[in-house]
Amino acid sequence: MLRWSVHLEGGPRRVNHAAVAVGHKVYSFGGYCSGEDYETLRQIDVHVFNTVSLRWMKLPPVRTRGHGRAREVPYMRYGHTAVLLDDVVYLWGGRNDTEGACNVLYAFDIHTHRWFIPRISGTVPGARDGHSACVLAKAMYIFGGYEQLADCFSNDIHKLDTTTMVWSLVNARGPPARWRDFHSATMIGTKMFVFGGRADRFGPFHSNNEIYCNKIKVFDTETNIWLTAPSTQVSPEGRRSHSAFTYNGDLYIFGGYNAHLDRHFNDLWKFSPENASWTKVDPKGKGPCPRRRQCCCMVGDRIMLFGGTSPCPEQGMGDEFNLMDHSDMYILDFCPNLKTLCKIAVIQHKLEQSGLPQDIRWELAAMTTNSNISRPIFSSHG
Repeated sequence: MLRWSVHLEGGPRRVNHAAVAVGHKVYSFGGYCSGEDYETLRQIDVHVFNTVSLRWMKLPPVRTRGHGRAREVPYMRYGHTAVLLDDVVYLWGGRNDTEGACNVLYAFDIHTHRWFIPRISGTVPGARDGHSACVLAKAMYIFGGYEQLADCFSNDIHKLDTTTMVWSLVNARGPPARWRDFHSATMIGTKMFVFGGRADRFGPFHSNNEIYCNKIKVFDTETNIWLTAPSTQVSPEGRRSHSAFTYNGDLYIFGGYNAHLDRHFNDLWKFSPENASWTKVDPKGKGPCPRRRQCCCMVGDRIMLFGGTSPCPEQGMGDEFNLMDHSDMYILDFCPNLKTLCKIAVIQHKLEQSGLPQDIRWELAAMTTNSNISRPIFSSHG
């Protein structure tokens, strides 16, 4: 029984950040928050969420000598990616309002919390943001994004072999996925499933003729061939800046934004690679409001969804420039245990007797499902 089981407020307010799950913790790197300074090259911030205690903590900044910036520590950025390989998080790409886009590879040791810059060789991808990154075995695959130097969308695939630290441009065959940014690319088995993103109707250059494709493109890493999933009668609207994750061999997408429809989403869809079909999923409980640029990380049978941006309530579902940033955390549980379900049932029964409106009852039920929620959720300790 899929259920939104926990809702927390008061975490870091972040948009267009990148995050990875490490054991029972989630590490969130960078992103932006409206009103903060992104012109100075301050260190990227790292927030850690403990999924057992349900508390956030912020790692202390790296100490530097004098007033200089530690070269091995990435500067604050957004639109970047982060992946976990063994005990190292590899952070790549993204942009800063002063420096623009970046193509330096940074590495973060999850045990020592130290940053370093690996020695690399090969064909390094051009600086960009809005790309995707996913992992297969010991390799990281980078796809798409908006390249700063070429000033256009990309549909190239780059591969970093972390055993040799060599970058290579993948010689992909078959009809490629369209040039795009802020899509999702998810590895299932040896295939990379690309969905959504923002593209241009006429080619790689941005001509204000945006399109939002809702077709799945599949890249087979064993043959280096692009495949197209068959068209389906039911499918989600095209979108960008959504989240994607995999569970039990299926692909899930949540949220996102479509400028043509002037609409943010909070729907959840499942794509089955086995029969190439989409299904709209309606979890129990009260889920997040419509949003984009959030992060999703899977820890066990639960998805940790946090941050992102949405239209201000007084602006309705509208436009690009009246947005509010989120500091909340929602937990989507694929296998809620009997104790959790019984607790929810008791809480809902008591609230139904209270005479409160239904939307308020849902909110209170979600916020009181876990006994830890009533405690402060920011901690200065590990």
